[in-house]
Amino acid sequence: MTSAHAFAPGTVANLGPGLDILGLALEGVGDEVRVSRSPAAGLTVEVLGAEEIPLDPTRNTAAIAAAEVRRRAGVEGEGLSIQIRKGLPLAGGQGGSAASAAAAAVATDALLRARLSREDLLEACLVAEEAVAGRHADNAAAALYGGVVLVRSLDPIDVLRLPYPRGLRIVLARPAQRLATERARAALPATLSREIALAQAAQVGALVAALAAGDFELLARSVEDRIAEPSREPLLPGFAEAKRAALKAGACGCSISGAGPSAFAFARDEESGERIAEAMVKAYRAKGIEAQARVFAIDESGARVIAKHD
Repeated sequence: MTSAHAFAPGTVANLGPGLDILGLALEGVGDEVRVSRSPAAGLTVEVLGAEEIPLDPTRNTAAIAAAEVRRRAGVEGEGLSIQIRKGLPLAGGQGGSAASAAAAAVATDALLRARLSREDLLEACLVAEEAVAGRHADNAAAALYGGVVLVRSLDPIDVLRLPYPRGLRIVLARPAQRLATERARAALPATLSREIALAQAAQVGALVAALAAGDFELLARSVEDRIAEPSREPLLPGFAEAKRAALKAGACGCSISGAGPSAFAFARDEESGERIAEAMVKAYRAKGIEAQARVFAIDESGARVIAKHD
């Protein structure tokens, strides 16, 4: 095999109260990575669709993940050429760095015929994410595994796929803003009161139960984040107004997507999702902020190879 081409979906992380432990994959949007054998030693990187992505293989998540898969496969001397086609925005709260890493890990594994376990592939993604955004797996696990995931543990890796109602839709509103992950994480509190810690744990439990039962009323009560959202809201003009508009339009909960600036809302179905999306865009624009919104189903497949070339 001379090359392998993979796709990984964009993601929504945290889902409100599940900071660094809950995430889901979005159907129909993501990054593509082609990994090819190269006669030259080392790794080279090419990026299509985003000029600001670093080409240095030690700073690019796709290259770092590919290198880690190569190491785990025992062929560190194999030269690789990595081409990334970005379908996800930079610093947009849609898991772009994780999607690139997941697609690269899957493509490299296929190219080298390594047949690594999903846990090994996730470890490779974590090495990549840690280099740019810290060691957390909510985006990476969702991009790699698909569906809705709960990261129970990182050491050892223990990721659970969660049940959810099939009609559930995700509204993602993307304002014309950027918020670097480093800045968003720096805004988080260093310590928490017992009251906040217990309330957050209760909401995570309730959210998981609501998804499993298809209880949209409980879901709406469970999307309450007392840690990240209050800390990051001041960095996100228009978010508070968009959230109020989403809830008024019938959203079953609304919060910040990952580190932001995108906001997400749960919807019962496609029709209500379209109403919520329209309301959120109007709210942003009323604050003088251009925005776009789209309704997504959940991607069940996660990262996958889409082409191989011999």
